[in-house]
Amino acid sequence: MHEARHLEGMAQPEAATEGSHKAGPRRFALPLFAILLVSYAINAMDRQLFPLLASDVRREYGFSLSTSGLLATVFTLGMALAGLPTGYVLARFTRKATIEIGIAIFSVGTALTAAAHGFADMLFYRTATGIGEAMQLTALLAAVSGYFPRSRGAAAGTINFTYGLGAIIGPFAAAMLLGAWKTWRAPMIVFGALGFVALVVISLAVRPWLTESTNGRGSRAVETGAFTLRNRNSVILTLMSLIGGMIIYGYLGMYPTYLREHLAYSPGVAGRVLSAYGIGALASIGGGWLGDRFSPRVVMSNTFLAAAVLGYLLFNGIPGIGAQATLSFAWGLVVSGILYVNLAGYHVKVVRSGLAGTASGVFVTSLYGSAAISGYSIGWLANHSGWMMAGVIQISLLSAIGALLAIFLQSDSTATSKEPPSNATFEK
Repeated sequence: MHEARHLEGMAQPEAATEGSHKAGPRRFALPLFAILLVSYAINAMDRQLFPLLASDVRREYGFSLSTSGLLATVFTLGMALAGLPTGYVLARFTRKATIEIGIAIFSVGTALTAAAHGFADMLFYRTATGIGEAMQLTALLAAVSGYFPRSRGAAAGTINFTYGLGAIIGPFAAAMLLGAWKTWRAPMIVFGALGFVALVVISLAVRPWLTESTNGRGSRAVETGAFTLRNRNSVILTLMSLIGGMIIYGYLGMYPTYLREHLAYSPGVAGRVLSAYGIGALASIGGGWLGDRFSPRVVMSNTFLAAAVLGYLLFNGIPGIGAQATLSFAWGLVVSGILYVNLAGYHVKVVRSGLAGTASGVFVTSLYGSAAISGYSIGWLANHSGWMMAGVIQISLLSAIGALLAIFLQSDSTATSKEPPSNATFEK
């Protein structure tokens, strides 16, 4: 028991600071959270920029298809490298400070990409953006989980909802800036500067009582979950997150290139089709609600199976803009609105709240670790076997494996660690 308490105490600094932060008026909580969420929407816009501009970058620098795919998704390597360390940073610094540092890093990296001389420094800048994004996402997940302990799935869904907004706005704005300035560098610089605007607003407006809460506005919520990350559900969820990274970012990293180079879409049309993905991601709050209400086995297995079907259809050569937009919307709804949200929510839900930051770090590291090679791998497959086979192998086959793994998740109160007291696997 002593070890369990020690683990809980180490996981977050908020336990030590909780008493020093008086809970602020609840009427201010939602507007202040909205500021944090808008900053994450900017994060989403940054993520969507490079894949849309990859064809222009490839032409200028002479990069191969697989190399440009690597540049489109390598930021996820930075996210993977920073995910677990950020969990430990959160044990020593506030969530607000971690979010601010993260925004500064990914904004600088985005702007400096426009100044890259070649592959090596561009790879470094793209990786750096991921480090900043991981810090922001991990701290934000911990913050909303602490403030809304009984609705962690829906809270994670709210974060991804704002990602959906950014995914809608980003491609449109990037296409407009590209058309106006006739250079791919303009969107990178503009969105890099926008991140610093968000940083200043957060620094001046957001208060510690909001971000550092660990007890859900003083509620007496019963603690459930494992005392350690070494439990069956966390291991299975980590494997599923590795698969999630390959399928989600295989699409995000190279789908715009598929549209522009295989289906011959213009940048503006490709941007509109890609924005349909963001519209689908707006279902994230509802997707999180599903995860809070229904068995994780049912939710995750069915979602992975739906992803397998969509993965085949997306890359089977249907040229129509309406068909591709519809499929992109469905992909955003299923994979971003349900799969991603509940992977994030379940990682946090299966452990005690004191481990929320570390569990978020495990999610970020596992999902974005595999995502780092997803663009390269699907680009390599497409180059050697065609886009249709690339979709079948990387999207459909891996999704089927994810559905199989989901069957082994525990959704009852079976003990998930060796610690003796109640450590229910999922909150009821």
